[in-house]
Amino acid sequence: MQKPMTDPDQPFSSDPEAVPARADPEADDALLDVAQELHAWLQEFNARLVHNEGAVAIEVAGRVECAGVAVPFRLVPAQGVLARVQKWRKLTAERHLELVKERLNRASVAEFQAGVRDFAAAVLHRAAKEGVDGAGLLRALDTGKELATRRYQIVEDRLEDAIQSRRESSQAEAARGTLKLARYPESFETAFMMRRRFIAILGPTNSGKTHQAMEALAKATSGVYLAPLRLLALENYERLSERGVAVSLVTGEERRITEGASHIASTIEMLDSSRAVEVAVIDEIQMLEDLERGSAWTAAVCGAPAATVYLLGALSARPAVEALAERLGTPLEIVTLKRKSPLEMAPKAVGGVGQLKKGDAVIAFSRREVLNWAAQIAQAGFRVAAIYGNLSPEVRRAQARRFRDGEADIVVATDAIGMGLNLPVARVVFSTARKFDGISEDILPPWLTHQIAGRAGRFGLHEAGLVAGFDDHTHRIVARLMKTQPESLPSRGFYVTPSLSHLKGIAAATGERSLARLLELFSRNIDLTDDFFLPGDLTEQIERARWLDTLPLSLEHRFTLSLVPISTRIHALNFAWQTWARALAKEKSSHLRIEPVGDARYPLQAAEDACKTYSAYAWLGYRLPGFYPDGETAVALARSMSEKVDEMLNQQNRARRQDKKRQDGKGRGKPARGQGTRKR
Repeated sequence: MQKPMTDPDQPFSSDPEAVPARADPEADDALLDVAQELHAWLQEFNARLVHNEGAVAIEVAGRVECAGVAVPFRLVPAQGVLARVQKWRKLTAERHLELVKERLNRASVAEFQAGVRDFAAAVLHRAAKEGVDGAGLLRALDTGKELATRRYQIVEDRLEDAIQSRRESSQAEAARGTLKLARYPESFETAFMMRRRFIAILGPTNSGKTHQAMEALAKATSGVYLAPLRLLALENYERLSERGVAVSLVTGEERRITEGASHIASTIEMLDSSRAVEVAVIDEIQMLEDLERGSAWTAAVCGAPAATVYLLGALSARPAVEALAERLGTPLEIVTLKRKSPLEMAPKAVGGVGQLKKGDAVIAFSRREVLNWAAQIAQAGFRVAAIYGNLSPEVRRAQARRFRDGEADIVVATDAIGMGLNLPVARVVFSTARKFDGISEDILPPWLTHQIAGRAGRFGLHEAGLVAGFDDHTHRIVARLMKTQPESLPSRGFYVTPSLSHLKGIAAATGERSLARLLELFSRNIDLTDDFFLPGDLTEQIERARWLDTLPLSLEHRFTLSLVPISTRIHALNFAWQTWARALAKEKSSHLRIEPVGDARYPLQAAEDACKTYSAYAWLGYRLPGFYPDGETAVALARSMSEKVDEMLNQQNRARRQDKKRQDGKGRGKPARGQGTRKR
C-alpha cells in the first residue's frame, strides 16, 4: 500500500502510517503507539503540527459564530509554539506527546476559540459601523500556519485601510458637492453682480501696453493696478502719485496707506475683490499659465470688481483671454500693438568678456552664475549692476537705478529682468541658452527668450535692440529661438487655488479638520465638470500643512501660516517660520529678532536671508498684528538690510575693478605675455 503524502512544511507527520521503520521491532512498536496517540490527540481538537518561523507549533482549525456570521479559522495560538525545530528533533516521541497535551486540551482550545470569537465580533461590529465588509476581512484568519496575533494584526490593518478608503471616498463625494469649479466665478460676488467689460492690450515688450492702460487708470475716479511683482507695484504706485492720484500701496509685506485714496497699486495676490472700482489693470496676463502662481491671475480675471478691466500681456495670451471672456459672459475688446523699435540678432557672438560694451545686459539663470559673471566683468574693468530673484525689490530697484543713471556700465541679471524692469539696455547677451526649471536643465522656451530679449532697444534711446549669445553655440541657439513663434496659451485649464472659505465649506461637509487633508480634498476631488478650471499646484502648501497640523492651531491660523512667503528649504528661514508658528500655537507674541540670519562666512547670503525674514515677519504682522506686533519695524529693517545688500554688491564689484587696475599698473611697461625678447 502506498503511504500518504506528507506536508513538506511539517517537521514530521503525526500519521502513524508515515512513521519510518526502525531496526528494533520493539522500539518501533513503542514509537508507533506514541505516534498513534499523538495523531489521535491532534485529530480530537482538529489540530496539526506545522512549521512556524523555524519552530514547531500547533495549528488549530475551527469555526465560530458571531452575529449570524460563520467565521472559519486556522491559526496558531500563542501557547501553541512548542520548540525550535533543532530542539524538537532532539526530544523523544514521548516528550513530543507530553508537550502537545500540555498546550492542547479542552480548556486551552475553549479559551482560544473564545478569543477568536471576541476578536471577530469586534471586527464585525466596527466594520458594520463604518459600512465595511467585515466578513470578507475575517477570511484572513483561515490561511493557516501563522500565529493568531499576527493574523489579527493583518485583519486590523486591512480594516483600517478599508475604513480610510471609505472615508476618503465619502469625503471626496462630499467635497465634490461642496465646491464645483465650474461655478468658481460666482464665488466673487461683487464682480459677478457687476456689468464688466474687458480690454485686452496685447503685444511684445516695448510696445507701450502699460502706458495706455495706466493713462486710463490715472484718469479714472477709482481703480486698482495688479502687479506680478512688488517692484512693479511700487513703480506704478509712484507713477500714479506723480500724476497727483491719491493712491495706496498694498503688497504682502508692505502697506503705504494714503488717507482717502481712490486708487490702489498692489501685487496681484492682494486683490480686494469686495471693493468696486471704475478701472482695474491686470499686468502680465500670460502668467495665467504659470502652475505656481497662475491661480492669482485666474482669480483676478474672474473677481476684479471693476467696470473696465485692462488685461496686459503677450500676444500669445489671446486665446486664453477670449475663452475667459466668453465663459464669464463679459464683452471683450482686443487691442494689439507692435514693438516700437526693431529687435535684431547681432551678426555674431560676443566672444569674450572684453568684447562687452556699455549698455549690455548679460543674462544668467541662477544667483551663483549672476555673481560669477558680475565678478568676471568687474575684473575686466567694467562697472556692474546685478539683479537676481533672491534680492529684495528695493535692492533690485537700486541696482536697476545704477544702470539707468549710468553709474553701472553693464547689468548682469536673471530672467527677473524680463518682467517689468524698464532699463536702457542696448544689447541683451545670453550667457547660456539653457535653464534649470526645478526638474532638469533644458533649452529656454521661446516665449521666455522673446520676453528677455525684448528688453533690448528702449524706444527713444536706441534705434534698435540687439540680441546675442556670449559664445557661438549660444548665439546660434538663441537665433533659432528668436525665429520660433511662442505657443499660444491654452483656452482651458485655468488654475484655481482654495480660499479659506472654500476649505471651511469642505470641512463642514466632510468633518475633516486636517489642513493638509482639506487641501488634498480640494486638489484631488473637487468637481471639475469640464476642466475649464483646474486645481493649481498645492504641493508646497500641503507639505507645510502636514507640519502645521501637528500644532494646536485653528484652521484659520494654519491656513495663514501655510501661505507665508518664505522659503522653508533654507534652514535659517525655516527655523524662523517654525518658531513663529510654535509661538502662535502657545498664543504667545513673537517679537522680531533684530539680527542677520544665516552663516557669517557668507555675509551677502546672510543679509539676503535677513531681508526675506523681515519681509515674511511683516507679512504676518499685517495679518495677525496681535501675535506679530513688530510689523512696521520689520518693514524698516527690511529696507535697511536691502541698502546693506546693495552696498555689499557694489563693494564687491568695486574691489574687483580695483584689482584689475592694480594688475594693469603692475604690468605697465612690461612686454605682454608671449611678446618678450626671445633668448638666443
